[in-house]
Amino acid sequence: MKEHPTSLRVKLPVFVVVSQLVIVALFAVFVTYDDQADARLQGNGTVAMDNALYTDYPFFTDIQVMIFVGFGCLLAFLRQYGFGGMVFNFLTATFATQWAILVQGYFQFSHDGQIHLGLINVINAEFACAVVLISFGAVLGKTSPLQLLVMALLEVPVFAATEWAVLTYLKINDAGGSILIHLFACYFGLGVTFVLYRPRLNEGHAKEASGYRSDMLSAVGTLILWVFWPSFNSVLSLRGDDQHRAVLHTFLGLSASTLTAFALSAALNKGGKLTMADVQNVTLAGGVTVGATADMMISPAGAYALGAVGGAACMLGYRYLSPFLARRLRIQDQCGIHNLHGLTGLISSVAGICAILAASEEVYGPSLYETFAHRAPVEGDPKLLELRQQIPGLRAGLGRTAREQALYQVAALVFTVVVSVIGGVLTGFVLKLPCLGSPPDELCFDDDLFFDVPHDYEAPSPLSNKCTTDDSSV
Repeated sequence: MKEHPTSLRVKLPVFVVVSQLVIVALFAVFVTYDDQADARLQGNGTVAMDNALYTDYPFFTDIQVMIFVGFGCLLAFLRQYGFGGMVFNFLTATFATQWAILVQGYFQFSHDGQIHLGLINVINAEFACAVVLISFGAVLGKTSPLQLLVMALLEVPVFAATEWAVLTYLKINDAGGSILIHLFACYFGLGVTFVLYRPRLNEGHAKEASGYRSDMLSAVGTLILWVFWPSFNSVLSLRGDDQHRAVLHTFLGLSASTLTAFALSAALNKGGKLTMADVQNVTLAGGVTVGATADMMISPAGAYALGAVGGAACMLGYRYLSPFLARRLRIQDQCGIHNLHGLTGLISSVAGICAILAASEEVYGPSLYETFAHRAPVEGDPKLLELRQQIPGLRAGLGRTAREQALYQVAALVFTVVVSVIGGVLTGFVLKLPCLGSPPDELCFDDDLFFDVPHDYEAPSPLSNKCTTDDSSV
């Protein structure tokens, strides 16, 4: 009997088996332990509590909870696509993290032809995974799991190469990943959904709706992301006061965007009622908006202001910009990632540039050259010797001025957006291949297409005439 074009019976097992064989072979050849995990490098003088495990593992677990539980619950807001949102998030995240360990390791952590694996490598891989999951939000419910895996397969190398180029040649400050994570993920996802445009979905879809229970589950995801976001923004900051500031600023930014979300939701909705979509998404905007400046001396008031501005921009984006993008620019952004990650990422990047221009020794003291490592004097500069008397072990930098560093931030912003859009568009053309089992319009946002649904699965709502014709082309 011939399989349905969307059937996973052959395609998914073949992809998983082949990809896992390739990944395990690459791990066997190229991956070994780093110094903190290699038993051969431990001796009588080794102090077990000095192992990086005890500083990195709390961040690792926090980010794991965000990716697998927070993102998973958040994406389960559609009434008849709860399985797809949560389970495909699980599937895609697991594959993307495995793949990113290898790809990022090749670009950043390879020494003598080997990738020396430690917790910090896995944390970096989880950031790459977060990039894929943010992009996933733009095509939620409109793609098969095989398409999502192929998207992860293609997006991770583009992201890793972009990250490597920016960090190696432009050398920017981006503690919370506003440029390299949020903006890249957003515009890559928009590039994909632009190519996968479905005209009939612009007219509405009977299954494109949330329910009481699905909204409650999505709100749980929001709360989990909210609670753990300070770890996401601070994990790559310098230990000590920089990391401390990143936690404080992220909390203040999230607090401000949350209150802004409630105020604007009541003000912009008829009858002054709150909308769960606003609570689920806009409340998180502050975490992104403070990202680029999280470890800088922007003041608590500055962090709060950024959170409020980010919340307002995100809210207005959902209300007015998303419908415009769908109608006029063929960008059907299912989860509004342009509002939560794109607009707020741009605001954060501009705030970071302003903070870099304003940074001075009067505000930071000698630690200016630790927070902004590339502004430290070059090796041999007498000022470097003077600074090392105050900060022993201070590394030589590039001697950049504040203006030069700001210009490199601008260059990184433009480069990242351009590469992500191009990468997303090209990936979208690959995802249009018929063999990847894209769901037809009338079966989008429906778990019944890919899952054995339980007996109490909510019966599909009657379809409007807009999506009753089988049209698998996207």
